[in-house]
Amino acid sequence: MSFSKVRDMFFVVVPAILVIGGAFWATFQFIEPAPPKTITISTGSTKGAYYAFGKNYAEILKRSDIELKVLSSAGSLDNLKRLRSKEQPIELALMQGGVSMAAERDGLMSLGRIFLEPVWVFYRSDLEIKRLTDLTNKRIAVGPKNSGTRQLANALLSINGISAKTAQLLTLSGSSAIDALEDGRVDAVFLVVAPRSPFIQGLLKKKNLKLMNFERAEAYTRIFPYLSKITLPEGTIDFVNNIPSQNVNLIAPSAALVAKENLHPALAGLLIQALKEVHSKGDVFQKTAEFPKMNDPEYLVTSDTKRSYKDGVPFLQRYLPFWLASFLQRSFILLLPIATVLFPIFKLAPLLYNWRIRNRLLHWYQQLKTLEHNINLDESNELFTTNRDELERIETAVQSIPVPKEFSDQFYHLRGAISLVRKRLEHQGKSIS
Repeated sequence: MSFSKVRDMFFVVVPAILVIGGAFWATFQFIEPAPPKTITISTGSTKGAYYAFGKNYAEILKRSDIELKVLSSAGSLDNLKRLRSKEQPIELALMQGGVSMAAERDGLMSLGRIFLEPVWVFYRSDLEIKRLTDLTNKRIAVGPKNSGTRQLANALLSINGISAKTAQLLTLSGSSAIDALEDGRVDAVFLVVAPRSPFIQGLLKKKNLKLMNFERAEAYTRIFPYLSKITLPEGTIDFVNNIPSQNVNLIAPSAALVAKENLHPALAGLLIQALKEVHSKGDVFQKTAEFPKMNDPEYLVTSDTKRSYKDGVPFLQRYLPFWLASFLQRSFILLLPIATVLFPIFKLAPLLYNWRIRNRLLHWYQQLKTLEHNINLDESNELFTTNRDELERIETAVQSIPVPKEFSDQFYHLRGAISLVRKRLEHQGKSIS
């Protein structure tokens, strides 16, 4: 291959390689890295529902070769602190609705609301408690300091004018709080527990305890958007003994699965599938498939999350292992430069090469035309030798041009033109002799 042809190829191929490389580089900036193999979720007490749900998620993710580490915690506030900490590798947390302030939600997103958690206020049957305002000057178990139950209880009591100054707020929770209630050491207990809990069903059957009816349940939902009004229908717990003996209005926050905003989208989709598998079953307060839901009044819901809820399981994951489907989905993005850059380059590169060949032929046509003009002006033949040398230079240069077959006609036209000029120059030389 001649040097000229190598040079032509260089001026075509090198820019093409640079453009293709730039396109791939730019595309890689938008490609997500591979999803991590291990993530961690912060839940709640090892005896509570949050921890059990975390274990359920772990079993489901295990099918896709993703390890979900389940950590126990002191409650939702503890979970929030862990999520916001840069030192702890916590990607996920189960959160009770209403426990976070707006400023604490930066950098966090919701993967959906997953189930209702009714607020149960039990009190001794010898007391007359119709509204929360009736708890003034009473002893109230509101849960541990860092629990979501305490946070919500304080909010509800506060709008009813009750605080640590007007009532005795105790840190008791669970069975300890109920024991204190039955022993007379506590007048009322706040619990935020799922209705399917045997613990709650047992309390509803105790004759020495009563469940408070939230007469103004609708009003609470207007003040606290994360609360819902629900009804415990008469006889739901025990048809034979008609427990409860009448419909009871309750209020309930909905728990959410909250994640750091940088959670890998592929894992977010996988987790949403797990939520649907675990929480789509109905119960006393929710219909089948009512949960999980993507609407969240507190935390950001990303476009990826909305798409996962709308589209369901990605097409490739229906037929391929998760890791392979994820790899192929990320790889498809590389088709972008192929479609938008490579195809035009493959079309333009031959045109560019041909343009260079045509331009070179035109260059020598111009050189030959200039020579012919100089010959016409040299009436005295003083520049005969100079013109002859110039013609030799042009002919030698033209003969070394690498010409594709499609330019053969133009190439031979140029050589024919050189022959015509040569004949004219030879005729001029004869006149000199």
